[in-house]
Amino acid sequence: MLSSLQIQNFAIVEHVELHLRPGLTTITGETGAGKSILIDALGLVLGERADSSVVKQGSDFAQIDADFVITPRILSWLQQQMMTKTNHCHIRRVVYANGRSRAFINQQPVSVQQLRDLGEHLVDIHGQHAHQSLLKQEVQRHLLDAVATDKTHLEQVKNCYQQWKSLITELQQLGGNTQDREAKLALLRYQVQELAELELSAETLQQLETEHRRLANASKLLDSSQHALTLLDADDENSTLSYLNQASHELNEVQQHDSRLTNVLALLENAIIQAQEATGELRDYIARLDIDPEKLQQVDQKLIKLQDMARKHKVRFHELPVYFENLSNQLNELENYEHRAGELEAKIAKIKQQYRIVAKSLHQQRVTTATRLSQQITENMRQLGMPAGQLVIIVDEDEDATPSPTGVDFVEFLVSTNPGHAPRALAKVASGGELSRISLAIQVITAQHSGVPTLVFDEVDVGIGGGVAEIVGNLLQRLGQQRQVLCITHLAQVACQGTQHLQVVKIIEQQQTHTALHWLTVPQRIEEIARMLGGIKITPQTLAHAKEMLSRNSPSVPSITNEER
Repeated sequence: MLSSLQIQNFAIVEHVELHLRPGLTTITGETGAGKSILIDALGLVLGERADSSVVKQGSDFAQIDADFVITPRILSWLQQQMMTKTNHCHIRRVVYANGRSRAFINQQPVSVQQLRDLGEHLVDIHGQHAHQSLLKQEVQRHLLDAVATDKTHLEQVKNCYQQWKSLITELQQLGGNTQDREAKLALLRYQVQELAELELSAETLQQLETEHRRLANASKLLDSSQHALTLLDADDENSTLSYLNQASHELNEVQQHDSRLTNVLALLENAIIQAQEATGELRDYIARLDIDPEKLQQVDQKLIKLQDMARKHKVRFHELPVYFENLSNQLNELENYEHRAGELEAKIAKIKQQYRIVAKSLHQQRVTTATRLSQQITENMRQLGMPAGQLVIIVDEDEDATPSPTGVDFVEFLVSTNPGHAPRALAKVASGGELSRISLAIQVITAQHSGVPTLVFDEVDVGIGGGVAEIVGNLLQRLGQQRQVLCITHLAQVACQGTQHLQVVKIIEQQQTHTALHWLTVPQRIEEIARMLGGIKITPQTLAHAKEMLSRNSPSVPSITNEER
């Protein structure tokens, strides 16, 4: 449930802070006062697209903060995202004057997509033009599935479809048509043969680079090695070995006078042995060191060829062995196309058979749900001023249809508003006003099944009045007993049925326009309902009528006495 909403520098709102309650909250105000700004701000904080035009003129940014008391399902979602450990959720959206925006859930930066994902669990907004989308066949199918008691059938269909689609894609990538397959085979064979001649492997590349470094630096290696050998064992007495032997001889003569020199002498003898071994290995290294300019040129040419090949295939030099292996595997799969294709086709046939089974179960569930939903909507239509109204939901199954994530059914809402007329498609039968009422009849029912704790209705009662408007208010009030409902309305018959009443007022001060929101007391509600009933001039009779409407319809207003009547 939405517990509070703070709006700063948004459109013509400078600062508004609302603490909301359960039940039905009706929102009214003069035309142009900015009633829809509240809904726009709520939509923005829940992930709708933002641009700099929403920032109040003269401000650097607009900020919307919303607090929610959350259900266990929403808590589970937040915990999976590592965003909360409590039963509260705080969302913030900041839009800057330069067009950038930032979003936060429980003080953690998030993407707009994460806001949308969370928003789908928190608030369901029904706009005043929602009835237009009702004409689309996919929307009608979605509404039917939304009220189904068991969602597993649709999930099974989606899972089977994804497996089927994945196998189809793999089969297409494996070979395509015969002409494409032959062309791909020819290219792969040429590429694999070309790379195979290079004897590619991670080890050979490393050995080649090592050999190149050695040959390119052979002269430097020889000079340094010969100099090191001279330092170790020169013909004169100035070599390292000569000094080590002299030091050993000196200590050997005096170590008998102090046993503490014994360890030093042992270390010197080890050093002499190791220096002699190093000298021997260094002489052998110098004797074997190969200075071969011709061989260096050969290695250079081979490295250049490998680098050219890497550029040709648009991979890095060290990626050539893996790339060669991948091409070889592709060639092997394509050359064994018939066998692999047979395996894939068998899997496709099996998953398609399974898809037909789960799609049949989904179809049967839709038929059952359609019968129940048709009756409920028809009953609501008749309450909403269409006494002969009837809605029929057709669910046609096409068993030969290509699999889709939503099954193989064609779902269509058919309606009849006049006696003796067969139900026909919504777009061909219903007028604008009738379509609005039909949409409301559907929304009230489907909202009860959505599981979303907060429902928003933005002037969905356009085009109706009189007793029908009172019934609309009654339907929304009943819905408010199960969910938190916010309803922007221009009808007194709807406004008087709210558990609480919020008024939107436009204020002009010093050539600046602001929007303010006020919770109305009972006397203020009476005046607002009277304004909605009577227009500019409010008479005592209008006030009495407004008071009677409130006492009769609003659960928060006491009944009036006979004297007050």
